[in-house]
Amino acid sequence: MIFGDQEAQHVSIVVPEHKARERIDIFLTREISHISRNRIQQLIRQGVVKVNGQAVKANHMVVASEKIDVLLAKSRPMDVIPERIPLDIVYEDDHLIVVNKKAGMVVHPAVGHYSGTLVNALLAHSQILSGTGDPCRPGIVHRIDKDTSGLLVVAKNDLVHRKLSDQFRAKTTRRLYQAVVWGKPAKSSGVIETNLARSTRDRKKIAVSQAGRTAVTHYRILGRYPLVTWLELNLETGRTHQIRVHLAHIGHPVLGDQTYGGRGRRLGGLNNRETRLAMTLLELMPRQALHAKSLGFLHPVTQKELFFDSDLPEDMQHVIDYLKHAAQNESH
Repeated sequence: MIFGDQEAQHVSIVVPEHKARERIDIFLTREISHISRNRIQQLIRQGVVKVNGQAVKANHMVVASEKIDVLLAKSRPMDVIPERIPLDIVYEDDHLIVVNKKAGMVVHPAVGHYSGTLVNALLAHSQILSGTGDPCRPGIVHRIDKDTSGLLVVAKNDLVHRKLSDQFRAKTTRRLYQAVVWGKPAKSSGVIETNLARSTRDRKKIAVSQAGRTAVTHYRILGRYPLVTWLELNLETGRTHQIRVHLAHIGHPVLGDQTYGGRGRRLGGLNNRETRLAMTLLELMPRQALHAKSLGFLHPVTQKELFFDSDLPEDMQHVIDYLKHAAQNESH
């Protein structure tokens, strides 16, 4: 039975015979449908999940007739301030929001970015967002980098959050990106598959490493231009910085990517005309030329297939238009 007020809820469950010998975090995720497993694990670490009055760990195996008490804090974080920042809302209903994030906006508060984030804006827009266990990330199912623009889905409750997360984990979502990269890949399409992990040299970076997790990126060429290529990228997995690291790994870093070799390091060995073109492209693209263009998933409640597409942002479109014009002039 769930009881209490809006500030906190007390959930009390007696383990039935047929659920014995199951991990408590898995058991509670199934029993409390609107709470994600991540949040359950967070609550266990906080010591507010108790079995017969005693705090336990997430790997505790439940036993028939055990009494489990869970204290659920109010989902909305009180330390993240709502800010009325304009949002490009592509779709919204009672369960979720699809937003087209602008480049330069951090997704959620973190060290050095306590305001002006997408979460600050979302809290001002919607009073109801999912609670995932991290008070700084309400509603956030998946992320894109600060200087990457494009589509994100945001959950309004924990049940929707969990079901969307399951789709991302099962690789049933569709995520298409577009990027402008240095150089010219030899093949018109291909697959990049490596293991990725946090760099041991620079903890802010991701690196190809056998010790990491599998990451798979599919690409196809949309256009070939002097010095650079326009790509479409299809994510099979969603690791941190995946596209940027993968493209740098095959020798074609994203135009403008300061972290993974997409800026000054690409200017060596060019003739005067090429150098001028490269400098112009970098002036037009002060960030990485990467955009999360399309997003598709199954609506967790209505079971409808949803697919959203966004226009390239102005800076990337300007680069593409400039390249097309430059290619036409070169052919004459």
